Order: sequence, then structure tokens, then C-alpha cells
Amino acid sequence: MNLSGRAVKYWLDKENIAPENLLVILDDLAIPLSKLRLRPAGSDGGHNGLKSIQESLGSANYARLRFGIGAIYPKGRQVEFVLGKWDEAEIPVVKRKVEKSAELVETYVLRGLEPAMNEVNKMDFSS
Repeated sequence: MNLSGRAVKYWLDKENIAPENLLVILDDLAIPLSKLRLRPAGSDGGHNGLKSIQESLGSANYARLRFGIGAIYPKGRQVEFVLGKWDEAEIPVVKRKVEKSAELVETYVLRGLEPAMNEVNKMDFSS
């Protein structure tokens, strides 16, 4: 993900897709595990993958679905946390979020960004 910008640009060019029709799905430490956040555009927020995509496209005008993973890790262990396994207690939440994310992609494609955002941005998956 950290260097995905070139691949994203390649496929957008090859398939003649405007960046405004792109939906990037990514993990996000800044968002709690209980949340998904869908936005039409924005900054990279320190996420290396988004930074790479924005540099390659020369634009931040594409939708992104941020899959919150939280930031509960010891100092200096970010990489291990991001690449590590889910705790048993987290698995039910992750499964519900994966299912909802798949539904959101379908909503985004068939009905548009606004209905998908209205559907998910206030949801809490912790219960």
C-alpha cells in the first residue's frame, strides 16, 4: 500500500477512469476499530499509501474508505501492530466491518458517494 500510487495511476489510465470515480480502501490508525469513515476527498493524513496515490495522481480528489484499526500499540511497534493479527475479541467487529465495507462498495457504485457516506459515517461497530 505504501507505494501504490504508480499502480493506481496505471490502472486509472489503462481503463480510462477519472480519479473522481476512484474509491481507495485503507487501514487507518487514527480511527478507532469501531469505525469506518467514507470521504469524497481529503489529505493523506500521514498515510503513506494515500501520499503515494496523491503524488502519482497530482490530486486528492478521490473517495477513500478508511477502515479504522485503532492505535493501541507500544511505542515504536506501529509496523508490527499494522501487520499483526487481530485479537480474538476484535474479530467479530472486523468481520462486521468487512461485510459492511463490501456493501458500501456496492452502494458507492450503484447509488453514488453521498448515499454510501450517509449510510456509514455515523455507524459504530463496537456493539
